[in-house]
Amino acid sequence: MFRSILDPKTANYNALTDLTPLGLAMRSPSILAVRSDAPYKTFKEMIEHAKKNPGSIRIGTAGVASVGDFCLRTISSLTGAQITMVPFTGASPAVTALLGGHLEGMILALGTMTSHLRSGTLKGILISSKYSDFPDIPTLSELGYSEQLFGIWVGFFAPAGVPAEVTRTLVPALERAIKSPALGARLKPLGMVLDYSSPENMLAEMRDEHRRVREIATRSGLIK
Repeated sequence: MFRSILDPKTANYNALTDLTPLGLAMRSPSILAVRSDAPYKTFKEMIEHAKKNPGSIRIGTAGVASVGDFCLRTISSLTGAQITMVPFTGASPAVTALLGGHLEGMILALGTMTSHLRSGTLKGILISSKYSDFPDIPTLSELGYSEQLFGIWVGFFAPAGVPAEVTRTLVPALERAIKSPALGARLKPLGMVLDYSSPENMLAEMRDEHRRVREIATRSGLIK
């Protein structure tokens, strides 16, 4: 959906008008991680450090206009901290740079750093939505902020205007499949969490995310 907002000519579709939501299936939380030997052990401590030392915090993401980039823009807007975003062409180079001490932190999908979090090499200090294996990592709302980080989600769609009898058949079938414990067990090691949401709730979330992305992109000069 980010692409349809930032570069509608190449996306060639509008997610809010050209698609019919059938149900949200799963999420991969975005997580802000630092090295375990970082001088700050919490999100609050990192923000305090950034404010006292403007420009000293460099956070890696998977690239300009990526989910991580928009997470960082959200953090900067909410906290007023001056943080430098370092774009990478993918997750692996960012992880390597952080482990090598070339960054102070990174924001990526949970699945890209699960092994490092479990080994203790990296420490998660902020997450977009709760994850049972790392219950102590807080969300922005738990810390008293008005917004959440953006996460990655997967949903099912049909073309706009699909007959009602088709959705009446597909929606309950997808709900049963998505809620399968066996599927959840297979996805969890990948950092994915089953999180079924009805078509109506999915559309409401899409509209809110669309609004937030457009506001941030306009304020940042990514779009006019």
